[in-house]
Formats: sequence, C-alpha cells, structure tokens
Amino acid sequence: MAKQDDSFSAFDQAALDYHSQPTPGKISVRPSKPCVTQRDLALAYSPGVAIPCLEIEKDPAKADLYTSRANLVGVISNGTAVLGLGNIGALASKPVMEGKGILFKRFADIDVFDIEIDELDPMAFVETVARLEPTFGGINLEDIKAPECFIIEEELKKRVNIPVLHDDQHGTAVITAAALINALILQDKKIEDVKIVCLGAGAAGFACMRLIEELGAQKKNMYFLDRKGVIYNNRGDALPFHKAHFANGDKDTSLEEVMHNADVFLGLSQGNMVSPEMLQSMADKPIVFAMANPTPEINYDVAMETRPDLIMATGRSDHPNQVNNVLGFPFLFRGALDVRATTFNEEMKIAAVFALAELAREEVPASVLQVYGEKELRFGPQYILPKPFDPRLIEVVPTAVAKAAVETGVAKQPITDFKAYAQDLAGRIDQSRTFMRLLTEKAKQQPARLVLPEGEDPTVIHAASVMAREGIAKPLLLGDPKVVQTQAKMMRLDMNDVEIIDPHHEDSRFDSLADALYFDRKRQGVLRHEAIKLLRHDKNILASLLVRQGFADGMLAGRTKHYPDTLRPILKVLAHNEKTGEHHHVYGMYILIMEERAYFLADCTVNVDMDAAQLAGLAQQTADTVASLGWEPKVAMLSFSNFGSSNHPESKKVADAVAMLHETNPDLVVDGEMQADTAVNTSILQQYPFSKLQDGANVLIFPTMQAGNIAYKLLKELGNGTAIGPILMGLPQQVHVLQTGASVDDIVNMATIASVRTTT
Repeated sequence: MAKQDDSFSAFDQAALDYHSQPTPGKISVRPSKPCVTQRDLALAYSPGVAIPCLEIEKDPAKADLYTSRANLVGVISNGTAVLGLGNIGALASKPVMEGKGILFKRFADIDVFDIEIDELDPMAFVETVARLEPTFGGINLEDIKAPECFIIEEELKKRVNIPVLHDDQHGTAVITAAALINALILQDKKIEDVKIVCLGAGAAGFACMRLIEELGAQKKNMYFLDRKGVIYNNRGDALPFHKAHFANGDKDTSLEEVMHNADVFLGLSQGNMVSPEMLQSMADKPIVFAMANPTPEINYDVAMETRPDLIMATGRSDHPNQVNNVLGFPFLFRGALDVRATTFNEEMKIAAVFALAELAREEVPASVLQVYGEKELRFGPQYILPKPFDPRLIEVVPTAVAKAAVETGVAKQPITDFKAYAQDLAGRIDQSRTFMRLLTEKAKQQPARLVLPEGEDPTVIHAASVMAREGIAKPLLLGDPKVVQTQAKMMRLDMNDVEIIDPHHEDSRFDSLADALYFDRKRQGVLRHEAIKLLRHDKNILASLLVRQGFADGMLAGRTKHYPDTLRPILKVLAHNEKTGEHHHVYGMYILIMEERAYFLADCTVNVDMDAAQLAGLAQQTADTVASLGWEPKVAMLSFSNFGSSNHPESKKVADAVAMLHETNPDLVVDGEMQADTAVNTSILQQYPFSKLQDGANVLIFPTMQAGNIAYKLLKELGNGTAIGPILMGLPQQVHVLQTGASVDDIVNMATIASVRTTT
C-alpha cells in the first residue's frame, strides 16, 4: 500500500491505492490475437509479419486493415496545465493521461497510447508530435497551457492528415454550448440577444466563446475577462490573438460592473469569484455555468438561494448539470475515426453540440435512472445535459459527427447507412443493445396486447408507458385506475395509450371471464360467485384468463412475487385445456449475451429433471423459439460425456434425446451428448468431424435445471454477460414470468420478445 504522510485523508489514501494496487497504473497493453503456439508466433512476428508490412508499403491505406491504427488515439501532453494543478510537468501528468485512456476505452471503445513529452517550446513540441502521425488515427492534446496550446493545435493541423483535438478547448466548448442551447430554451431567450460574460481567458474560455459565437451569439454582447477585468483593445498591454478577438468596450470594467443585466455567466477561472450581489444584479432568468473545479465561481446552494429563477451548471458531479468532458471527446473521436476524417472542423463540433442538446430533451431510459439512483430525470432546469453513463451517447453523438465529416468532405471512408452505423456503435459497448434493437424493430411491426397483473407497481407502470410510447406492445394494466393514474402522474408518465382494467369493475368482459373460470373449476367445488371472488383476489388468474379468452395476446407477471408462486396459477389456467384435454409441457430459457455473440440456454428455470423425450421436446421448443427471434438455432445437448465417451445412464439419456431429434427433425442442426466446452469451442469440435456443430452451438440444452441454473448465473457474473429472461416456452400464448425485482428495462425487453414471438 502506497503511504505518504499522516496529513493524507482517507480519500487521498484510497486514490493512491487505486493507482498503485494491484498493479501500478491504470492501463495495460493486451494482445487481441492468440500468441501461445509456435505458429502463432510465426504469424504475429517473423516471418509472417513481413506480409502485411509489404502490403502497407504498396498501399498505406491498408494500415487500417492490418494494424490497430484506425482505432488508436494518442493522448499527448507536456504537463503545463494539468487539471487544477497547473504546470506540474510531463511526468507528473501521466496519471491523468492514463485516466483519459480509460475513459476513451470505456465510453467509446477507443484504444489509447498516452505520451508525455518533456518539451515547453511549442514548435519543438509540434515537431515531435507530427512525427508520430504514422502511429495514430487521431491526436488528443491534453493539459497544455495557453497561449501555446493554440499554436500547437493549429500547427499540428497543418502538418498531419488525421484529426487533432485539444480537449481542454473544444471538448469543454462542445459540452458548454450544448448546455447553453438547452438553458436558453428553458429560459425563453435567444442566443443572438443575450449578454454573455466569460471569466477565464484561457484555452477553454476562448474555445467556449468562439463556439457560442458560431452558434449565433453577437460579439458586441460578449465580454471576455482575465485577471485584470474586461478585455478591451486599448487596455495598454499587448493582447494575444485569442484575447484580442473578444476585446469589447473602451475602458477598464470590473466583473462586478459587467455582470449587471448579464443573461449568461461562464466561469472557467477559480473558486468564489462571483458574489451573491453580482448574481442578484444579473437579468431575469439568468444562466450561470460556474465550472471552476473543485470550487465553483459561486457556491451552488448560495446561488440557488439567491436567484430561484436561475439555471446553473458546474463542473462537479455532486450538483445537477455537470459540464463533463466525457460527454464529448470519446464520441467526437469515435465518429471521426470511423470515417477516417482528416481533421476536426467546426461543422463536426457543432453537430456534436446539437446531438447532445437534443438527447437531453428526450425521455431518460430507466437504466440511466438506476445507475444514478434517481427516480426521475427530465429535461428542465436540473437536467440540461445527458448523463455520462447514458448508453444512447455512443449512438447519437458519433453518428452526428461522422455525418458532418462526410457532408463537409473531410471523410476518407464515408458512411452511407447511418442507421446501421448507429446500431453497430451500440454493440461496441453493449452487445445486448444491438441484439434488442433488432428485436425491437420486429416488435414494432405488430405490437402484442400484453396484460400486466401487477399494474399498480410503479416499475410496471413505468415499463407500460415505455412499451406504449416506443410501440413495441399494447399494455393492459390490472389495478385500481385511480392508483395507477396517481402513480403515473407522480412519475410524469404519458398513459394515454395504456389500458387500465379494474378487477373490481364488472362488465361483459368480466362476466365472460367469470363464466370461463366457473366452467374450469365447477367440478373442483368452485361456485360461480366464488369464481368472481377468485378473479378479484388473484390478478394472475384474471390475467391468464384474459389471455386464454383472447382479450390479450400474452402476459408478463412476477416482478413482486417468487417465480413458483407466479407460475402455478398461470399453468392451472393456460397449460391444460378442459375442452380438448390437451396439456402443454412448459420449459424455460434464458438469452445470455456475451461479448462476441448471443447464447440461448434452456432449461434453467422450470423442469428440475427430464427424461429423454422431455429433453428432446425442450430442444425442439428452444430451437423454434430461437428461430422465431430471427436466429438460426444450432443446438448442443450437454452432458459430462462426449459422444459416448462415458457409459452412464445420465449421458445415455441425453444421447437418446439426440437420436429422437435426428429422427423426427433431420433438418435441425443438433448434436450431442457433448461437454460444454466442446459445444462452443470449434477447435475441440474438429476432433469430431462427424458432428453437425462444426461452427459451434448457440443453443445449449442442459440435462437438469440444476446444471442450467448454475451455468447461466456463473456465465452472467464471471463472463460479464447480459441475461434476458426467463422466457417461458410451450404455451400457445406469450406468457412470461419475470424475475423478482425486474427493472423497467427487464420488463420492456421481455415485452419486446413477446411481441416478436406473437407475430411469428
């Protein structure tokens, strides 16, 4: 454990431990290809490496094909303006640059080499970085002081043919401009009319003012301040170009004076520079972005108490509206890299601004609320920017940037299908989002009528609103309409397209359901008035009958109950047909989405043990379900034996099930019995050339629920997979039992799957 001295706080110590344990630093280089055998080594290095080298010599563009260059950004600094620490030198800046690398990878799947250059002369720094062009697809300049940063960025842009961005300038500017657009909307002000005061005439301040000017602000209304006050032309000192550009007025003017009747204050300076009196003197409905860290130019609580009509943003995560550069730079570079842009131009930055601003005006996904522990986030004074962990950022911002690059002619590899590109982007960070997006498009074609018996539960109500709004299902909530509407109003949800069914309201539909239940149970001692009472008491029975009698296509239940307690009444109503005597055998399946592909695991939830015929039925039901979702099923029947290697009754049972399937459905790609690693490892499968699964299986059939349940939970946790389910199979309708405590996203995902399977 790295220990400094007794004056360190617990947080200080935790920071040192984080950066030193268990391995010093925060990033590492890991191979993306196997390099364990002599053949691997021969391909990775000599002599095999010579082949791509010669190809690149003939055609430099092939470097993007045979190397990682197209997804590699250089994060480069000389350490002259590190965070709030100032000029601490190149070496001391390295922890920050490594941290930047983590953010690039986490938010946009971009690889990074951080490079710290011990050079203060701007032109010598430019010469060094320019010679690194063959290494990188883009350059992120970081923590370089003004005015040298302006010179370095401009000179580098002239010398290299890859995008260069000084994030302290342009990243901050993009986020600030997006926040300002939304704040102006809320305050009902026009950018061309507002008086803007910017305190902090460094790189970030200048970039913010320039971009805001590009968006329509009038220079005559813009006041740029350094330590001496408002910058004006005849101040008596030689003004560098970035200060001269915004020189305004003809006399010394203090911050206190210029704040009078100002509409917007941008703070990129230091803490406690703005007094409550200054804030009080601003125009009606002021906008204050106090972005100094860790102490804003004015304390947040003080500012809000002084001006209740204020919209405020800071650089801090513990206040609303954090101006956080991570909303910008990963996605700016993602879009630029993917079209092989030769530069960052103003159009690309402005595209990012509007993409961020528009995203903040959309409804916030439940997954984001869960991450931030919020019950509600909605466009308004407390929410003018998306949250950094909003999964939609990776789709929206890079797409806007890439499109602008294509339209302005700086893209060497233009994209034509931006919808497909956005889908690919989602999958770079979260494969489950790509998977579900494909299903969502299918679900929208014919949304199913789904009844949700736990209709008074706030999470279920929220999920129903999402289903209706996105058009993936037509929800029917069971519950007291007053309770449901009150809950919805508290969450500010639109319930116009959600039907609410009151279990205590008797109408012709309710009467028909009571008749149906009485017919089912009359020889089990149930009288008709008792059937009515049962319908009112048990919403799962009521929902099941709505499905069976054709008033709904399916149901989702079980968020507030244990799985067996929910499943039993459903099966009593739906698994057996009293008229025909038909009995439906029910199975359970999970979809497990791993980094590279999706797997379908069954039975993990319903049948504790099965004979050969039941296993064959499980495999066929699962294959049919997978096909209905749009995937080609390749089924492995799992055991502890590989094709008869162990003569045991348990493995023999699995082999018998395979034989049944080969006979009844010879077109189905299914094989076994086989061990789990054999099923998914094509190298092992090559040892069994007779097997139908040479490309590996995507459907895994477990011989017992115990094995399946253990396997899917281990894969989910240790393999960092995303589990969707459980999906109930075997009933003629789309009925699914949710996991206890299911989130809004879990419920919506299940609704999507139900709609897709209903239409197929």
